[in-house]
Amino acid sequence: MNAYICPICDYTYTESTGAAREGFPPGTAWSSIPDDWCCPDCGVREKVDFTLVAQS
Repeated sequence: MNAYICPICDYTYTESTGAAREGFPPGTAWSSIPDDWCCPDCGVREKVDFTLVAQS
């Protein structure tokens, strides 16, 4: 599964872990997250600004 990182605060979304506090259970694919979703830590960047950092 892939991981994506926020360019501002380094929050990392990992598909295998998901983001429970955001309502995304483990295994939630990046493509399933809404395009207008913002970084939960800094709120500055949207999904389109995240960078792929790990691919499996």
